[in-house]
Amino acid sequence: MKVLVTGGAGYIGSHTVRQLVKSGAEVTVLDSMVYGHPAAIVDSQVKLVKGDLGDAAIVYPLLQEGKFDAVVHFAAFINVGESVENPLKYYENNIAKPLVLLKAMLLAGCRKFVFSSTCATYGVPTQIPIPETEKQDPINPYGGSKFMLERVCKDCDRAYGLKSVFLRYFNASGCSEDGLIGEDHDPECHLIPNVLLAIKGERPGLTVFGTDYDTPDGTCIRDYIHVDDLADAHLKALDYLMKGGETNWFNLGTGLGLSVKQIIDAAEQVTGKKVPVTYGARREGDPPRLIADARKAKEILGWEAKCKDARHIVETAWKWETGPHGGHY
Repeated sequence: MKVLVTGGAGYIGSHTVRQLVKSGAEVTVLDSMVYGHPAAIVDSQVKLVKGDLGDAAIVYPLLQEGKFDAVVHFAAFINVGESVENPLKYYENNIAKPLVLLKAMLLAGCRKFVFSSTCATYGVPTQIPIPETEKQDPINPYGGSKFMLERVCKDCDRAYGLKSVFLRYFNASGCSEDGLIGEDHDPECHLIPNVLLAIKGERPGLTVFGTDYDTPDGTCIRDYIHVDDLADAHLKALDYLMKGGETNWFNLGTGLGLSVKQIIDAAEQVTGKKVPVTYGARREGDPPRLIADARKAKEILGWEAKCKDARHIVETAWKWETGPHGGHY
């Protein structure tokens, strides 16, 4: 199977590329390197193309010449706070630029598309755990941009027969078990690496936004899913499409909720060090609880998260932070 992976030098993309290579797929990565890292592509047989997703002069020939069976699309901006402050940046990058990719796919006869979506498309849910039948009502431009691209893909199926799978992630976390690749965002917007960076002294401390939520300890609860489990879901989604599956969408999570304080406790247990914490006011756009109902992925894709232990997730992240790379490429 020949697969094009956009954003394949990023966090989740690079972990998925490794699993695709192990499965025997022939992989080409397209990445602008705005947030990606060439060093995250550790398999020499992967073809790496540096280019912008919205650059038709690069994307059209790449699809025509590559003769890909499918495209896995990760390339996106992901910072919720930034999306509120600069929505046009997110609408351009997360909606307009993928339209170039979809047009190129149609011209090249490639009609299988796996899309890295998000639970942020649900906004503030009316039920916990959240099923795929929950109304999508995003409360920030990041979630809105992902929701809009899902709509585009559904329309492309009706009009052109382009089949898509949308994978609605909950909180991606952890790093590869061998510590070879990991999470390195600039700026870092995910909780676990920020906790560990604070422990390492690479940031002055950790601010916890809100301690008065309607949760057992007052802090937000999220569903933390290990990045290798996310990668495995993409392989299963590809297999589903290659076997003739129709356009579909799936939540990816463990079904278990962990609070911010529980993550901090796990990090202190793993590292044996205290996290320097400051408690602040709530942050705009943060729902109190987000937990996945991922039964549909199990029933249709045969996928289920294997790693459900907070300490193990943190252990893999700490291995990356303290390994040869020191948490940075």
